[in-house]
Amino acid sequence: MTPRAGGNIAGQAPLHEVMALLRGHRPVFHSEADLQHSFARVLWETAPEVESRLEVPRRRPGRAEYLDLLCIGPAARTAVEFKYFTRAWTGTAGTPAEDYILKAHGATDLARLHFVRDIARLERFCGRSGQDGLALMLTNEPSLWTPPPAGRRRTRDHEFRIHEGRELTGTLLWAEGTYEPNTCTLTGAYSLEWEPYSGQDGPGGEFRWLAVHVNPQGAAGDG
Repeated sequence: MTPRAGGNIAGQAPLHEVMALLRGHRPVFHSEADLQHSFARVLWETAPEVESRLEVPRRRPGRAEYLDLLCIGPAARTAVEFKYFTRAWTGTAGTPAEDYILKAHGATDLARLHFVRDIARLERFCGRSGQDGLALMLTNEPSLWTPPPAGRRRTRDHEFRIHEGRELTGTLLWAEGTYEPNTCTLTGAYSLEWEPYSGQDGPGGEFRWLAVHVNPQGAAGDG
């Protein structure tokens, strides 16, 4: 698959190549930390000149935030935020074979909220020249990538939906603005396209991934 524009990590490694290699090594992950570590390892295999740093602190007035992964290339940097949201699935996958017991996270509305917040955080982190951002979600929860049925009543996370074909932009209100702490404003506009990741046996065995690229000017990059 040809990588999309803006899809290179730290100016060196095409995201789709990294994800293809990652899929070959690890079709399923035990946890979000497992995903982060495996991604960093595969990135090094793809582009040895890119250095990876996990849990990098970023200071804000009154508090510290931590960036999941900072990828440092010879001339560019990419800040990466990960989300690994799962429904219950138990099975064996990979080579060598590993047993997995994935728990159901359940609250899909909060998964959407936290992913959108990741994009907003990356827009702040990527204010410097030569640094872009990547918000990456991997999930086996179909309701995240499936558009809601026509005529369905609005839910509190309606404006935070991240299904296939959705565009995220502007000020997003939680519960139509009745809970202001969850209001989120995005500078860029982001068209969402989900990609297949792996297919395992049984209910919950289909995994897909979504990527949102954030450039230093806060302009859009699609998944």
